[in-house]
Formats: sequence, C-alpha cells, structure tokens
Amino acid sequence: MTRYAFLIDQDTCIGCHACTVACKQEHDVPLGVNRTWVKYIEKGVFPDARRFYSVNRCNHCEDAPCVSICPTSALFSRKDGIVDFDDSRCIGCKSCMNACPYDALYINPDTQTAHKCNFCTHRVEIGLEPSCVVVCPTQSIVAGDIEDPTSRISIMLGRHDTQVRAPEQGTKPHVFYKGADEAALDPLRTKIADDGMIWAETTAHHPTLHGDLGHHEANVVARTAYTTPHLMAWKGRVSAYLATKAVSAGALLAGALAVLTGHADEQAFVGIALPLVALLFAAITGILLILDLKQPARFLYIFTKPQWGSWLVRGAFILLGYGGLASLWLLGGLIDSPGLIQLVAIPAALFAAGTAGYTAYLFGQCEGRDFWQTPLLLPTLLAQAGVGGAGAALMLAPLFDLPNDLEKAMRWLLLGSVLALVFLIATELTSKGTVHVELAQRAMTRGAYASRFWASVVIGLVVAGALTVVGLALDAGAAASGLAAAAGLAGIIGVALYEDAFVRAGQSVPLS
Repeated sequence: MTRYAFLIDQDTCIGCHACTVACKQEHDVPLGVNRTWVKYIEKGVFPDARRFYSVNRCNHCEDAPCVSICPTSALFSRKDGIVDFDDSRCIGCKSCMNACPYDALYINPDTQTAHKCNFCTHRVEIGLEPSCVVVCPTQSIVAGDIEDPTSRISIMLGRHDTQVRAPEQGTKPHVFYKGADEAALDPLRTKIADDGMIWAETTAHHPTLHGDLGHHEANVVARTAYTTPHLMAWKGRVSAYLATKAVSAGALLAGALAVLTGHADEQAFVGIALPLVALLFAAITGILLILDLKQPARFLYIFTKPQWGSWLVRGAFILLGYGGLASLWLLGGLIDSPGLIQLVAIPAALFAAGTAGYTAYLFGQCEGRDFWQTPLLLPTLLAQAGVGGAGAALMLAPLFDLPNDLEKAMRWLLLGSVLALVFLIATELTSKGTVHVELAQRAMTRGAYASRFWASVVIGLVVAGALTVVGLALDAGAAASGLAAAAGLAGIIGVALYEDAFVRAGQSVPLS
C-alpha cells in the first residue's frame, strides 16, 4: 500500500515563496489564487521580534470532507492517498470550499472549476517529485510514501515531533509540520496586520472578530503579516435559496394542515393556490441553485453523474420528488378531486419536511464551518418552513372566502413557528461551542452581520408574532385578515434576513 504525504520543515523554511512560484508555473495557476502559499506571522516586540512561516496547501486528508460533499465525484481520493480532481466533472458548486477545514480550495477564474494542490500527480506517476519539492532551496518540503519505512519522510516522522493543522476536525490530514509555531498553524491565534505593509494582503474577514471574546483573548499571541485572501464561497443566492425553499416547503406543510383539519375541499385555496406557491418557489429555488454554480450548464451532472454521499445530490432528488407530489396535488385541485389531494397530502408533507430540512445535512458536511454543525439547524429550518408556508397562506387568504377556522389554523401555525424560532435561535446563540462557533456568533450578533440579524429578529419574530397575536384576538374580519397578511410578510422577510446573516457569519471565521 502506498500513501503519499508532505512534511514541511518550518525550522529550515526561509519564506522565499519558491514553492508558490513553482506551483503556479507547473499548473498555470492564475493570479489571485494559489494552490500552495507561504503565510507569515510575527511575534515579539522590537528588538526581540521574529518572523515565522508556514506553507499551506491541500492536506490530502485520509477522510477528506471535500470528497464526501462533492456531488459529481469531481474530487476523489486515489488509492495512493492523493486527493485529486477532475475538471470535466466539476459543476462549480463551491461546496468543497466550505467543507475544507484548511481553506485549500479555490475557483480557478480561467476554468470556473474548483482547483487545489494535487501533489503534482502527473509528475509522481512518472517517478518525479512535486515541483515545490524540487525548487525548495533548503529542502524544507519533503514528499513521499509514509507507508515505506525507508523513505525520507517516514524516517523524519519517526525521528521528530510533528503537528498537523486543525487535528480536531478528524480529517486525518497528510501534511505534517516540523518545528512550526502554533500560532502559524492556527489563524485564530493571530491578529491581522493593519499597518499598510506591502505584504499585508490578508484573509478577508472582519478585523474585529478577535476582540472581547473573554477567555479566548489570551490566544492572540502574534500577528499575521502575510497570507492569501480567500473570499466567501456562498453569498446572497444561497441565502435566498434557503428562504425560497422555506416558503415552497412550508406551502404544502400548511396545505397538509388544512387537509388534516378537514378542508381538502377548499379547491381554490387548498387545491390550487398552495401547490402553485409550492411549485413557483421550488422553481425559484432551483434557478437560484443553478445561477450560483460556476458551471451552470453542467447542472444536470447532479442527476447523471451523482455521488450519492453528497447531500447536494440527495437534496436535488428530494426536491425532484417534492415537485412531483406538488404537481399531483395541483392536478387534484384543478380537477376538483379532494380524494387525490387527501391521498398525496401526507407523502407531500414528508417530502416538504425533507425539502426544508436537507440543507441541515448539507451544511453538516461543511466540516470547515463549525457554526453550521449545530444539531439545532434541522428544527430551525423546519420552523422557518412553518413561517414561510403560513406566511404565504395568510398573504393569499384575503383573496379567498375562507372558513374562519381554516384562516385561524394558518395564524396558529405562523405563531407556533415564530415561537419555535425564538426558542431555537435563543438556545443557539446562548450555547457555548468551539472558538469558531463563538466568533461566528459574534459576527452575526455584534459584528458585520448584526444589522441583518437584529432586523430579522425585530421584523420576523417580534413584528410577525405581535401582529399574529392581535389578529387572533380580533378573531375575524377584514382587519384581522389584513394583520395576519402583514404578519406573514414580516415572517418571510425575517426568515430571509436571518438566513443571510447565518450563511455569511458561518463563513466569516478564517481557516488559514
């Protein structure tokens, strides 16, 4: 058995960037992105100051999360332990970038596909060493087979203490560091240089994230003078997709509630309007997903070249099944068949819950983002679907002559979902987690995304909840319906704002 790995001897590294340049030349890596790069940190106070280096790249993990999440097997683990990629299969979904705990992947601006260090497989396969190893003037980069006890890397691993980056992630990385300063390997132990230095090109995250974190403040022992910028992979389209998916899934959950309370015969509202909302917002969800791909023309690869371990693939098939059941529901409404609606209501509700909730498992595969690993994400997404579905139903209700008990059921669904969200968000933000989790919590509630978060709380929870309570007190009439519709709109806006803050805050913590 062969298992290739790197050992970086930081005791001898001089920070010359020869490895970075050689890698760029070998693989035609465009400007602005890197497969390998050298990070500088500085410690001490003049005249007793010192600069430390760390060479960063793909860690060729034994349990590689980028491979697990990739929907088309564009990233794969070879038998020799190298994690490689296939450009022709990549759809540019960027999920691998959030799955990687080492910030090692990037989207190549020329090919619009995910790239990273691949151990120079084209050289290794003909008996040559990776280009970075060949050019290193101090032989600080050692590559070889760690299963071969006679290889230089095996001998060095046996003779010296080494470290790996982010061992707590459990990925079993195969880039080992000898003599590396701990602060050089952990980006949360440094502050960002902001003195305008020529080398102060740093990771894009909020510079105040490291402030007033109580016991974590003691971890700040150095400053980062140079590293490469790695920008946020998922932004507004992903946030919007979560909101539209909540409305879509919630519409049939609200419809199922109507059916269970004996209103399957409300043809216009239950049979036509709610499944139309479900299908419309499902279509918008799909369009947002496709538009967010760097290779949107390859979207069908998810269905034709699926990697079944990825929740992107599983979610796509859940959405497909959900769309089919929503279409059957709509057919039942169009032909005025309450029996067909009753037949599909329970399966549709189950697929609606799957549609709302599968993203919790997708985000769970994003090993690099601790903030998204919360077990509360699934119930939060289901509660948001309740808000979205009830909100959409209540906005439509004034257009129909609905029985009072049906409209009240929608109001109670909205209020119950809002209260559930209040509890879940409060629990999430008051619970302790890793330093990454606490930094993301701070970014969302007191940092760059605080305005969106608090707007979501005020609009989506306080306003929506208060208007719903008043509407329930009024019981019936135009005023009650108008307040309920306003509450529904406020709830949907709040869900959208919360998701945007949550998605962005989760990616705000530096990984390299």
